[in-house]
Amino acid sequence: MEFDNAFEVPLPPDEAWRLLLDIERIAPCMPGAELTEVVDERTYKGRTHVRLGPVALSFGGVVKFEDIDAAARACRVTAQGTDSKGRGGANAVVGFRVEPSAGGSTVRVHTNLTLTGTVAQYGRSIGIVQATAGQLIKQFAEALRTELATSPPLAPADESAVLPQAGEQVARDAPLAPAQSAATRPAPAAPPRPAAKPISGFALAMAVIRAWIGRLFGRS
Repeated sequence: MEFDNAFEVPLPPDEAWRLLLDIERIAPCMPGAELTEVVDERTYKGRTHVRLGPVALSFGGVVKFEDIDAAARACRVTAQGTDSKGRGGANAVVGFRVEPSAGGSTVRVHTNLTLTGTVAQYGRSIGIVQATAGQLIKQFAEALRTELATSPPLAPADESAVLPQAGEQVARDAPLAPAQSAATRPAPAAPPRPAAKPISGFALAMAVIRAWIGRLFGRS
């Protein structure tokens, strides 16, 4: 199944782009997500907890940045996860791009998701999956704004050392150069933020109802 989402970031596009590549910083903003290992500058391991309808799922897996086009501020990410109770898995190809907007930047996200095993039965209604994704993106954006309010992003000392020159695309096997590498990033002034709470069942139920009503009136 494929679906699209978008959210706003109160930063200029170049800053928003660098922020979205700083996985160690933004991972705690995603509801139910936990970063467990940095394999390399393109590959990360983690866990995420999410509800599909009445069922609570916990996935462990790998996220990898496959294609990064700094000039277009666009990226393709693959994610593979397996349910901790052996009920199936989820594979996703996610493309996102950063565009300028009146409030700073708009991040547009296109997701191609495949569910397998029993998990596929829980997510057989695309309405539930879309509503879940929409709520996750909404809560992520809210947590990201809170993070920015308490700890604004640092501008890189040398812009040319961070992003390729205009029109240049990062090679598939080239190392990702975030705004500041883990080795050079200064120690945070405050303790790390805890992982965001999983999406609430009530919020998801309301989102599904609103989506159903929208489709109902859309057909009339």
